[in-house]
Parts: sequence; C-alpha cells; structure tokens
Amino acid sequence: MKVLVTGAAGFIGYHICKRLSAHPDCEVLGIDNLNDYYDVALKRARLAELDAQQAARAGNPAVSSASAIAATPTNSSAGTHFRFVQADFAEGDMLLKLWAHFRPDYVVHLGAQANVRYSVTHPEAYVQSNLVGFFKVLEAARAHPPKHTVFASSSSVYGTSAAIPFAEDGDTSHPLSFYGATKKANEAMAHSYAHLHGLALTGLRFFNVYGPWGRPDTAPTLFAKAIFAGEPIKLFAEGRARRDFTYIDDICDGVLKLLLYPPLKPPVPPFRMFNIGHHRPVETLLFVQMLEQLIGRKARLELLPAQPADVPETCASLDRIHAAVGYAPRVPLEDGLRQFVDWFRQYYQPE
Repeated sequence: MKVLVTGAAGFIGYHICKRLSAHPDCEVLGIDNLNDYYDVALKRARLAELDAQQAARAGNPAVSSASAIAATPTNSSAGTHFRFVQADFAEGDMLLKLWAHFRPDYVVHLGAQANVRYSVTHPEAYVQSNLVGFFKVLEAARAHPPKHTVFASSSSVYGTSAAIPFAEDGDTSHPLSFYGATKKANEAMAHSYAHLHGLALTGLRFFNVYGPWGRPDTAPTLFAKAIFAGEPIKLFAEGRARRDFTYIDDICDGVLKLLLYPPLKPPVPPFRMFNIGHHRPVETLLFVQMLEQLIGRKARLELLPAQPADVPETCASLDRIHAAVGYAPRVPLEDGLRQFVDWFRQYYQPE
C-alpha cells in the first residue's frame, strides 16, 4: 500500500507518517517545504525521528530530494517504508510529477498554512498554500486518481453561526477568520471535484489538536513556555473561551480508520465531511491550571478581551464519524497533557 502525505514534517503529518511507516506493508512518501513559519529545527527533528524509525526497520536512508525520487524505480523501494521530499506542493508541477511517479493508493493532505490569528495579518500565505496548493492536490488526484484522498479542514469553518456542539450539517457560511474561509473553500472545491470527476474525497474538521511534537504557535506550547520562563500568559476572552482539545493519538486513529474506507461512488458524489475532536471542551483558564499542576509552577496571567477572529467555544459532534468508523476518543485531557509535558521537558529542556 502506497500513501502520500503532504505536510509530513508538520505536527499531525509527522504522527501520521510514523504510524503508517511502522506498518510492514505500507510505503510512505512524505512531502513538505520546511518553510520558516515556525522553527524549522522542530520540523527537522520530527523528520530525524522518522529517519531513525526507518533506519531501525529497514536500514535504508530516506530520500531527500525530488530528483532522487524521480530517478528511483518504484520497484526498487522494497523494505523502504518512508521517503521524504522537500518540495512546495503549491508551486509549479512538482506535485504532479511526484504523484505520477509514486502513484499513491491513498493520500493524506495535511500541508497548509495554519493559525487563525496569523491569517489576519498574512492572508496571502493562506491563498498560496491553502487555495492554490489544494487546487494542485485536486488536479494531481484527477490526473492519477488514488483510491481515497483525506484532507484537513478545520473547526474554524463554523464561525459563530453554528449551534453547539458543532455538527457537520450546521451553518458554516460565516467563518470569522480568513484561515477558516480558506478551509471552507477547500471543502467546496473538493465537493466539486468529487461530483465532476468521481474522486473519492473526505474532509476532516480538526478540533484543537495537541500532544508531543506539537506546533510552537499553539496554546499548549505557548502556555508551557511561559510557565517555565515565568512570563505572563495572555488569555483572550479573559480565559473563558472553551476549546475541544483532542490528543494526537486519537486524531491519528480517526484519520487512518477513515483513510481505508472511501466514500461510496455515484450516484451520489463520493465526498463526505467529518468532525474529528474530543467532544469535551474546557475553558482555557482550566487548561492553564492543569498545566500548572503538571509543571509544578504557577502561571502569570494577563486576562484580555476576546479577539475578533476567535470563536468563543469549539465542541465537536462526533455522531457522524462514530457511525462511519466507530471513532471514539480514548485519551482524557489529564493523560494527554501529561504526555505533552513529558515531551516538552525532554525536547526544550527548560530550566
């Protein structure tokens, strides 16, 4: 089984590649441009972990350039479970060429420009990666259709119009952030390609994913760094915003279960959308207090008004994904945060 993963050096992409490449019958091609939106050293450290896993299993070095992939016959990769290409899938025809050579059976498209607040000041980055880049993915899938493509959407599509808990058929016509708007556009683009070209496409609305190797621009890492450093934590909405924090292992379980069960072919478009979250939102103030207990230090808090791009609460209805593949999150927040803090201490080594 061949699986192509975009955003392979990202937080979720790394964990998906690790799970897939550990399987003896799975060959994984990871793509990432390693941009400097956040610390590239963290992305390279994730890749080093994948390389170490690969070396331990197969003794073969990971391929690190597009030219090397193109020069390698597909039948020569026996025993190689993970290969990596540094490339920008949104530029030129690089993705199409890699796709045509690798001929994936399945695709997990996670590459994107993330972060709600960053989209307020840098919208052009979201146009290139999330709109142009997703178009490139759809075109490559149209030229060489895999059995199934799963792509990342976001709970940010719901804005403030949908009822809590957010259900997939709720109102997503008014996302508050430009990031959410680009993810809503991805969903519409995917539905069109499924309808016009019969591509099997599944979108996943992720809810506040956290865990080891998490992004440094997300709440768990920002809060942990501030607590260790004795610096103030800015809590918008005065800490009353509620978030549906979902542990990375639960996310991977859901993604991989869905990947192997494509939507039905016509007469209906082979397209579907799922929430993937935890369904137990907590206030960010309580989240900080849990971190304080695990770290053993008190946080300095700066309570601020809500930001215009932030929604007051996220909470995923999981009825649809549970009915489809039996998805049910298993990791409580207390256990997940403990795993995160253990990794944080090991990787960042705070004093």
